[in-house]
Amino acid sequence: MSGSCFAERLSEIVVLTEAEHRALQRLEDRERHLRRGATLQRENDRVAEMFVLRKGLMMSSVLLDDGSRQILRIHFPGDLLAVSSLIYNDAPETITALSDCTVAPFERAALSALLVDHPRLAALVLVYSQIERVALTDRLAALGRTSAKARVAAILIELRNRMRMLDKSIGESFVLGLTQEEIGDATGLTAVHVNRMLRQLEEEGLIAREAGRVRFLNERALARSANFVDRYAGLDLGWLPPSRG
Repeated sequence: MSGSCFAERLSEIVVLTEAEHRALQRLEDRERHLRRGATLQRENDRVAEMFVLRKGLMMSSVLLDDGSRQILRIHFPGDLLAVSSLIYNDAPETITALSDCTVAPFERAALSALLVDHPRLAALVLVYSQIERVALTDRLAALGRTSAKARVAAILIELRNRMRMLDKSIGESFVLGLTQEEIGDATGLTAVHVNRMLRQLEEEGLIAREAGRVRFLNERALARSANFVDRYAGLDLGWLPPSRG
């Protein structure tokens, strides 16, 4: 696989120069392959590397005191993984492959050199981190303040929107790619409750399900019921420094 998946992700929001593309591609010179269910990083492990996800789906999660798992984020190709390695020696989260995956590992020194040589890329890494932070804040607010139906509806919309960033041909119908247990771990619900909420969304005429696919029947009403905000839209990037080439 050639090119930079992270550059493709950033190209969704700005036009990158050839020099910026080349600099980002150097972060992805090496590849590591993982099978579904494999752990890339375990919570509290000593860490020194960060990664770009190049292929597949992964998740970040933490283990709670009662032994249950809370999924924090679902990661798609082009996402940066383990960015916390910049400031912590011990991993604050576990990163697991939800499908067969390919990641590109790189060390802190490589990112440090990129940030020095390309200030605009440094700013874009900050932008990317803030988008992730605000999306995680939305998830936190939903766990404490919204209904089970709203939480399930929100994750369906988020998954479809992230998939559409990678494949513009995706419309109202998409492959879910997560089990009901995984949706439950992301929304703070049991698998049984997730199944009940999916059936309720079907009965209300908002979605249809067949053979592992979900189809939005009334996306506007679904977004209203989810209190969903697309955090990849409405960005103000007029303050970005100029590119150096």
